[in-house]
This record gives sequence, structure tokens and C-alpha cells, in this order.
Amino acid sequence: MHPRRHILAGVALLIATCLSSAGRSQETEADQKVWVSGAYSFSDELGGFRITGVSGSGTREDPFVVREELESSSPVTLTMRTIRPIRPFDSSGFYANGIMFMRIEALNNSGQAWVEFEFELQEVEGKPSDFGDGLSFDQRRTDSANISSNSFSRYSRDFEPFDRLRFIDGKVDPGEIADFSFLLTDYTPRWRFYLVQDPRIPSS
Repeated sequence: MHPRRHILAGVALLIATCLSSAGRSQETEADQKVWVSGAYSFSDELGGFRITGVSGSGTREDPFVVREELESSSPVTLTMRTIRPIRPFDSSGFYANGIMFMRIEALNNSGQAWVEFEFELQEVEGKPSDFGDGLSFDQRRTDSANISSNSFSRYSRDFEPFDRLRFIDGKVDPGEIADFSFLLTDYTPRWRFYLVQDPRIPSS
């Protein structure tokens, strides 16, 4: 085969491989699954829960949908990474732009009813995100247009000294799936950040 044809064939194979990875899981060296969708990847590598699927591009019309199974009522952490170049506010859909419309679909396989559910953002694992780092649950807006749940009727947000979103007034029984929709914004985008998820059970 002509050398130029070898090169073209190699490029075609590389493009096909990259396209086929979108929305699918990939095994890492530690046998953890990394799910790729849009300009980001999503991982359950820190343990305690299992991602069963990811789809979407993160836009309002096509939000990221992360499907999960939680086998306990303890906090778990979703790891998110950019897999494409960062370009804040870019609307082309190719770059990681710091604006992520998300829906979490969490299967309660803990054997206990959840009566609240809290999310917390972290730029550094184990260190709460604060108001000044640019990462938040859309801290520039005060309305509820982008926040909802099929299982909880109310929510509260805190931006200092951490970024937290808590859903209240509801219940998720064992075997049920709770949907949570919200907008994540990162006006100084980082290559990696974390979403801590904390299902709450009755105190007595």
C-alpha cells in the first residue's frame, strides 16, 4: 500500500475510535469505568456507587444525564473531567465551556428511604468550593428555572462557605429512582472537579 494511504487509513481509524467512545464507558487501568459524553468525562472511581450510563452534551436542550445506582445512604463523589480544550462561554458544543446543564437519575438501592438529598461542589477533592472560585450551582441567578426534582418539592442553595444544593420535602423509597436537574457553572473552568452526593435518611 502507498505510504500516503497508510497515513489516511490510520487517521480514519483514530477518528472512528474517538467518535465511538462518546456516551460509552471505558475501562481505566484500575478497572474503574469512565463515561465520556460531550466535552466531559464522568467517573465513579472514588467508590460507593456505580454509574450505569451517561448521555447528552450539557446544553439546555440536551443536558448531561448521569444514571447511577447507590447501594448505601452514605455520601459518594462523582468525578468530572474535561476531555476537550477549555474555552469559557463557547457555544459551538466542541469545547468545555464551563456551563453544564445536568440531570442525575439516582436509583435508591440502599434499602433505606431517603428524605433529603444534597449535592456539594468541590474543585479540590475534600475541600468545599466557595463563592470566589467560580464553580457553583448557577450562583448568578436566584430563580428556580433550572432546578427541579421528581421526588422533592423544595430546595435550598448555599454559596458560602461552600456550594451546596439540598432537596427537601419529599421521599425516595428503596427501588425508586430520583431525578435531579440543575445547572453547574464554572466561570474559571478547571480540568477536574467533583460533585458530592449525600442522600439523607430519617434521623430517628
